[in-house]
This record gives sequence, structure tokens and C-alpha cells, in this order.
Amino acid sequence: MEALGVVMALVALFGVALLVMVVVGTVKAAKSVAAKVDRHSANAQRAVENAALKAKSIARPGEQGRIAALRLSLRTALDSTRQVLQTGLPQDGQLTDALQLLTRLDSHAAELDAELRMLEREPASSRVVAKFPELRERAERITHSADSLRWAAQDRMRRFADDELARLGKECQDEAGALRHWTPSEPAAADGTDSPGAAAPTASAEAPADRRKGLGSARPTSAEELLGLAAEPLSRLADRLRKPNPAGPDRP
Repeated sequence: MEALGVVMALVALFGVALLVMVVVGTVKAAKSVAAKVDRHSANAQRAVENAALKAKSIARPGEQGRIAALRLSLRTALDSTRQVLQTGLPQDGQLTDALQLLTRLDSHAAELDAELRMLEREPASSRVVAKFPELRERAERITHSADSLRWAAQDRMRRFADDELARLGKECQDEAGALRHWTPSEPAAADGTDSPGAAAPTASAEAPADRRKGLGSARPTSAEELLGLAAEPLSRLADRLRKPNPAGPDRP
């Protein structure tokens, strides 16, 4: 009974742990989906607002159109800089500081955008004319700071790309040089010595001659061949036989 109770407790504990894991995974997935939805919703809303500002800057004359164009240029500069920094961040961790500075610029830009939006609804044209130069000067400062970060990041990424391309070109040249250093095959020796590649054909060529000289060949071997006289001309053999023996004839 005690063993059964232990088994039941382990099963219950395993079930509780599995349930907790399922709940935690579900919560994390829901948060991730919600974050993605919020991000896409914010991007879509910002795109709609930018399109509306572009339409106002074109359709509305006077100060209202200038305010819309100023808001649009401010948003465009910040969005472009943010996109460049986020794109280069995985390859260059030093861009994190630039992103932090851009976040601070975003806060100032949000405050300025709110003031410009209120000025856009201002019915008194005299106040609009009086306030607009100050707000435009602030917007230009923010835009210039954002542009400076973006241009510096682009130059940095371009420099890294040029350095990497130079190293890659050097490695390709070294490899091409190594591939051109092949070892040519050595020519056969002038004294008739067989090269390693010709050893097998020479042996195979000499084999029939050896078989012709053997006793078990198809053609019977003559006495001259057995005595080694076949290769010597008969005239020279006759001359040698005619010469007297300097030691004299053999005595029995």
C-alpha cells in the first residue's frame, strides 16, 4: 500500500508539473502574439498617419501644410534612423548606444509632435505664425541629430563591408596562386630507364620474350639458342673457330 501511495503521489506531481508547463507556455505564446500584434498595429497606425500628413502637406496651403510637412519630415528621419540601427545591430553591438540615443530623441520628438498637432488645430493664425519658427527650429535640431546617427551607422557598416571584401579578395588571390602551383610529371630518363608509369608496360612487353626463350614454349629451342650463339653472326663464329689455340691442343 505504501508503494502504491508513492506511485500515486509521483503521478500526481508529474501531472501538476505538466499542467504548469502547459500554462506557462500558453502565457508566453499569448504574450509573444500580443506583442507582435501591438507592434504591427503601431506600424500600421503610423503608416496611416504618415500618409495623412503627406496628403495634408500637399492639399492644405499656408501654415497648416507647412506644419504637416514638418511633422512628416520629423517622423521620416526618426523611422529611417531606427530601421538602419536595428538592421545593423546583430552584426555590430556598438550600435546599442546609438539606439539608446535615438530613444531619447524619440521622446523629444513625441513632445514636439504633440505641440505641432495642437498648433495645427489652433484657430488663431497669428499665434500659429508666431510659434511655428520656434517649433521648426527644434524639429530641425532633432532631425539633424537623427540624420547624423543614421549617416554614421551607414558609414560604419560600409567600412566594415569594404574591409571584409578586401580580406576576402586577398584570400581568393592566395588560393588562386596555390591552385596554380601544380607538380608536373617528370619526363623519362635519357638513358632508357623506365619511369614508374612505364614499369608495368615494360614488364608486360618482356614477358612474351621470356616465354619465347623458355623450354616450355610452343616453338622448340635450337642448340644455338641454348648455347647463346643465336645472336652472334655465323661469319664471326667461323673466324673464331679458325684461330689457333695459343695454349696448344689439349692433351689427353
